[in-house]
Amino acid sequence: MLSKRIIPCLDIDNGRVVKGTKFLNIRDAGDPSELANFYNKEGADELVFLDITATHENRKTLIDVVRNVSSQVFIPLTVGGGIRALNDMKIMLEAGADKVSINSSAISNPKLITECAKEFGSQCVVSAIDVKKIDTQWTVFTHGGRKVTDIDVIDWVQIVEENGAGEILLTSMDKDGSYDGYDLELLNRINEKISIPLIASGGAGKLEHLVDALSVGNADAVLAASIFHYGEFSIKQAKDFLRKNKIQVRL
Repeated sequence: MLSKRIIPCLDIDNGRVVKGTKFLNIRDAGDPSELANFYNKEGADELVFLDITATHENRKTLIDVVRNVSSQVFIPLTVGGGIRALNDMKIMLEAGADKVSINSSAISNPKLITECAKEFGSQCVVSAIDVKKIDTQWTVFTHGGRKVTDIDVIDWVQIVEENGAGEILLTSMDKDGSYDGYDLELLNRINEKISIPLIASGGAGKLEHLVDALSVGNADAVLAASIFHYGEFSIKQAKDFLRKNKIQVRL
């Protein structure tokens, strides 16, 4: 049985780590390199770096920040934001990323996932998906949650897997920054349709929520930001709590 992973997320805006609620009300959370170094020492399993305004502002990911962050960590680093072409992924990998997250550009061109997977391997390609429930449908959003599509996430996760994504990072916009738990129904619905690993994102407020996402929601990993950035819990506390609840984690 594979160990479950705890992954802090660094959302970057103007070179700083930020955190919001439901993708709004953004507040500062610190320097990315300092936080990356901190989480590396804390025992995080991986780290996710998302340049949350790169696509919206039609620019590339902040390469210098990626280089600085990667120099601070010796755990897998996933980088996303503003990835539009195969060469963009190549640049991020050369800057120190272990995986690259693709979101909006994959929706306009799903074959980008295929191209990247063929060139660098599926294990390097993470399909990031931002989703919000509209009426009865979990609908996919692009451009950092700013633009709505007509795509049902249940259909989309199957498409990204078919096109070669090695992992899915699923963020519930309804739950983001809410502190009231992950969307367990959504996680279960997604897991019924895919066989690749699923990272749950959006809603962590207490350690019980991590347990729920990994056990009830059957996620392979949990992404969290606020509870770690603002010192409410440490990575060690989270791992100890998961072990007490019979969830296998890396020491």
